[in-house]
This record gives sequence, structure tokens and C-alpha cells, in this order.
Amino acid sequence: MRTDEDTPDDGERLRIVEERRAVTETLAVLRQASALWASHGCPGSAECCQLSVTKREPWLWPTEWQALLEQLRRERRPLPARRADGGCPFLDVTGKRCTVYEVRPFGCRTFFCHRITGPTKQPAESTNALLTRLTSINVGLDPAAAPKAMLSWFEPASAL
Repeated sequence: MRTDEDTPDDGERLRIVEERRAVTETLAVLRQASALWASHGCPGSAECCQLSVTKREPWLWPTEWQALLEQLRRERRPLPARRADGGCPFLDVTGKRCTVYEVRPFGCRTFFCHRITGPTKQPAESTNALLTRLTSINVGLDPAAAPKAMLSWFEPASAL
């Protein structure tokens, strides 16, 4: 049974609606990034997901992290623990497949790996425009918003 203390006030409801809109817009940007890079590919080795080896973590905006958390909630899965092998925590047990592929972050969609395949010309200008839009979505929601390295999102989340 809900009490008045459990019922969000108008300000809280508005914040929830704005956050939901921002995550929805972020998911649209992520889909556009995938479409933009659709003619490029990789060998699917998950080499770029070996974060301790590459020393190149993707940086996530708050709405990207929220999209990942929402996906885990929908699937009734806990936040994964850090991997002993230094790979992305969202890799499956084999360390080869992404378990959140549909909502993977922007940086995971834009092939920063040296093994990229496809056209020689990469869509840098369009990618930058999408990144500007992602920035705008997040800063519009919270002027102090900033992206951070993927693994740094895990510390505060695992303390919950």
C-alpha cells in the first residue's frame, strides 16, 4: 500500500518524465549511430572489450548508463561484477559476446578498434553530430552532466 510519503510530488514526477524522455532520445541516437556505421564491421573477437588490455574504456553519458541499467532491470538481471580477466563486465561468461548489445554505449558502436572493416572513409562528421546531440540530451537534463569511463560507473552502482 502506498502512503503519501511514497507518492512522488509534481516536481519528482516531472523529473521522472524528463529522465525517461532523455533515455528514449539517447536510445534513438544509439540506433542512429549503429545505422551510420552499418557498412563497417569487426571480426567479433571482443578484442576491443578487453578493457585492461586496450586501456581504452568507452565513456558513457548518464543516459547511456541509465539505458544499460533499465535493460538489466527489464531482464531481471543484476549489475554484473567486474571480470577477473579485465574484460568489459557486460561480456558473457565466454568473454566473446556482449550481453547488452541492443543498448551498448555509443563508444561500443563506433569502431575505435584497429581491426575495423568496411569503407576506408569513416563517417566522422556524422558521428560527431550524433555525439553533440548526445551531449545536448544529457546537459539539457543536468547542466553538470559529464561522461565518465565505463568502469567508474560501477563503483557507485555496486554500493546500492
